[in-house]
Amino acid sequence: MSRIGKAPIDLPKGVEVSISDKNLVTVKGPKGTLVQPVDPTITVKKDGTVLSVERPTDAKPHRAKHGLYRALIANMVKGVSEGYVIEQELVGVGYRATAKGQQLQLALGYSHGITLVLPQEIKVAAAQEKGKNPIIRLESADKQLIGQVAAKLRALRKPEPYKGKGVRFVGELVRRKAGKAAGK
Repeated sequence: MSRIGKAPIDLPKGVEVSISDKNLVTVKGPKGTLVQPVDPTITVKKDGTVLSVERPTDAKPHRAKHGLYRALIANMVKGVSEGYVIEQELVGVGYRATAKGQQLQLALGYSHGITLVLPQEIKVAAAQEKGKNPIIRLESADKQLIGQVAAKLRALRKPEPYKGKGVRFVGELVRRKAGKAAGK
C-alpha cells in the first residue's frame, strides 16, 4: 500500500465534504469551497469525520493515483480550514510593489511597470518598510492556484547568482557566485 494513500484524512470542525456519484469531491469550509474531480477507478469514502481513499488493485497506475488524490483532497481540506500563505520579497534597488484590489503593480528594474491581475480566489497585500525589502503576501484556500501565481511572480525576475537581485520567497537561499577575478 502507498504510505501516503492509506493515511486517513481527518476533517476539522466546520469542514463539510460531499462526494457525488460522478466522483466529484466538494469540500466546504470557513475559507471557501473547492471542487476536485477524482479518477473513476479510485474510491473516496467518508466515515463520520474521517475520509479514506482506496484503490482497486496494486497496478502501477492505481498506486500512483491513490497517493495523488489523497494528497489533493488533504490539501483541499487544509486550504478551506486554515488556508495557505506565500510571502515573496523583492531584492534590488528601486524594486517596488503596490496592491490595489486584485491588481498588483510591480517595478522590477525594467523600463516599464508590470501590472498583474490576480484571480478572485487570491488575496494580495504588499508591505514596504523603510530599510527592508518590499514583501508581497498571497493568501488563498487553493494550494495549486496560489503556487502557480507565486511561480509566475517569481518568473518575472528570477534571483540572479551574482548580486542576488530578483523576486524570491521569504527565507529562500540563493546560491551566490564569485565575480570575475581581477587581472594580474
